[in-house]
Amino acid sequence: MADQKASKYYPAEEDAQLRKARKSAHPTKYRDSLAPGTVLILLSGRFRGKRVVLLRQLSQGVLLITGPFKSNGVPLRRVNHRYVIATSTVVDITGVEDEVLDRVSKDEYWAREKKEGKGEEEFFGDAEAAQKKETDPQRIEDQKKVDKVIVANVKKVADLEAYLGSSFSLSSSERPHEMVF
Repeated sequence: MADQKASKYYPAEEDAQLRKARKSAHPTKYRDSLAPGTVLILLSGRFRGKRVVLLRQLSQGVLLITGPFKSNGVPLRRVNHRYVIATSTVVDITGVEDEVLDRVSKDEYWAREKKEGKGEEEFFGDAEAAQKKETDPQRIEDQKKVDKVIVANVKKVADLEAYLGSSFSLSSSERPHEMVF
């Protein structure tokens, strides 16, 4: 015991200890009502209140939807499953090409291109000449392929195209938790 002296130096601050992570990644559990072909009502975002068709459930709680674009102007999009209401209306989506859905389902498809930083002259000079972003021709082609099949199936059902084109809203006396969709 004599050779184990107490240290004369003590650090002013203790070393930070790593804490155990209490959260772990769990696969997303979707509601039973979120089946492909179901008509959904979007609750937030640019297209809130629009009725859209669910195409596929993607990873991490994201749904692949389309308007179809011709009916209500909603393009192929990814939407968080917590921001939709599922309705009892179902659209037949058989015939949509799996190749297109597989390509659109990947994260790389939705990745934005990197912007280069502007210099001072370009920053102040472009204020009056803002150009519109061009849509990727591949996205336009994918939208047409998906919508062609869905619009054909929608036209087979009476009043379904008008239903998808109309938007959802609530008046003061309506309570969404008491509604049956």
